Amino acid sequence: MQTLRYEYENFLEDLHKVAQMVPKDIEAIVAVARGGMTMAHMLGEFLGIRKIYLINAIGYEDTRKLQKPEIFNIPDLKEHEKILIVDDISDTGDTLLAVTRLLKKSYPSKSFYTATLFYKERSKFKPDFWAAEAKEWIEFFWSEDLKRYNNQKVC
Repeated sequence: MQTLRYEYENFLEDLHKVAQMVPKDIEAIVAVARGGMTMAHMLGEFLGIRKIYLINAIGYEDTRKLQKPEIFNIPDLKEHEKILIVDDISDTGDTLLAVTRLLKKSYPSKSFYTATLFYKERSKFKPDFWAAEAKEWIEFFWSEDLKRYNNQKVC
């Protein structure tokens, strides 16, 4: 499988695309940790949204895919009506499907939207907004750059 090195400049361009799609009346953003955290932070800054929440979803144990994602750290969203859930990619779709179902069940009267940077056609979950379709493995700068920096540093 080919690998795409996803640089910061690509992220800015794609995040701007996604930000243009998001309804302007979104009140809060929920980041799926960890992949959605960088996206949520920057979207919040760009859109002027200060209510940023975190939900944890673990779908892998090392390289072994779990049968279903473990979800915890469910945010209190009672004061919001329109909420955007963000993650870096909808790959299999298991994580976003589980998170969205759980939040809709917990807050049935709220409106939820989803956004990712990447979407894979095979995914079980199609986000409302995404920047590009992924056909290869993606190495996100936030996962790789600090490791590379650490390896290049001379002690």
